[in-house]
Amino acid sequence: MKDSVGKVLLDKRIRTVLPHIEGYLLDIGCGTNELLKNYSGKGIGVDVYQWGNVDIVVKDTSKLPFDKQTFDSITIIAALNHIPNRKEVLIEAKRVLKEDGNLIITMIPPKISRIWHGIRKPWDADQSERGMKEGEVYGMSENDLENLLSDTGFEVKIKKKFMLGINNLTIATKN
Repeated sequence: MKDSVGKVLLDKRIRTVLPHIEGYLLDIGCGTNELLKNYSGKGIGVDVYQWGNVDIVVKDTSKLPFDKQTFDSITIIAALNHIPNRKEVLIEAKRVLKEDGNLIITMIPPKISRIWHGIRKPWDADQSERGMKEGEVYGMSENDLENLLSDTGFEVKIKKKFMLGINNLTIATKN
């Protein structure tokens, strides 16, 4: 089943994130790797599931096959809530992010996510193809995300709403 609405929303997230990416990019939870297809620089997309076009499929994104301080930018686009071990993954992201690098995350709030996933279930591959796993949640509140980032050694530098104020863009750096 074709997901035209999902494609439009993904394109909007990508257009929102691209201006904030610099240098060598790691996209965690890359899905079909659309962000890297649209990024003019060099990068790698990793995921725990082979959605097609994933550069590296890993068993656990908290154990990445990269050296310390490899990446200038790390993105987690509409995916952090689908990572059960979020804290460990962010600690790993901090390890592979350069000292002056940016962590870029997009997320919708839990109530909106639950409603949206319910409406979109027939077209949502996360639910129909891969399935929601234990520990995954429907969205994250801004407060929960900020606390998680703080707990893992990041400091929020930019917070911005987009997509009619429903989606949140958060950019953090190592503190």
